[in-house]
Amino acid sequence: MTIVFELNGRQTTWNIESAETLLEALRRHGLVGVKKGCDTASCGVCTVLLDGKPVPSCAVPAGRVSGHAVLTVEGVPDKARAIGEAMAAEGAAQCGYCTPGLVMSLVAMEDELDQPDTEEIATYLSGNMCRCSGYVSQTRAIKKYLEGSR
Repeated sequence: MTIVFELNGRQTTWNIESAETLLEALRRHGLVGVKKGCDTASCGVCTVLLDGKPVPSCAVPAGRVSGHAVLTVEGVPDKARAIGEAMAAEGAAQCGYCTPGLVMSLVAMEDELDQPDTEEIATYLSGNMCRCSGYVSQTRAIKKYLEGSR
């Protein structure tokens, strides 16, 4: 099956397997910033933006993205770097496995919410699990990142 879609701002044509998930297709094509976690759409490590909205790529059939825009962490290198630096400065990044999915959710939140408070941040990022650090340091880092990006 052939799909044509926008990937990180570029028109892309891929041949995919009919039962392939977007996560599988992305990783097969070298976009390894999208991590594989639970395969049940509950951990958030595979989060990408589909038409600007965060989605778990493990739950999206790859064939469904034809005609749509997909944004991965590879498509936002400057934001990913700035967010990663904010996380590191606050001790919020230990293993870093969850960070790409968190970055993508944060990119979407930044586009959608104007000056979110702690509760809005927690609600928006509730689908992103971190097994290493606590969410207190992540929230602190996110607030500092948002203050600096405005």
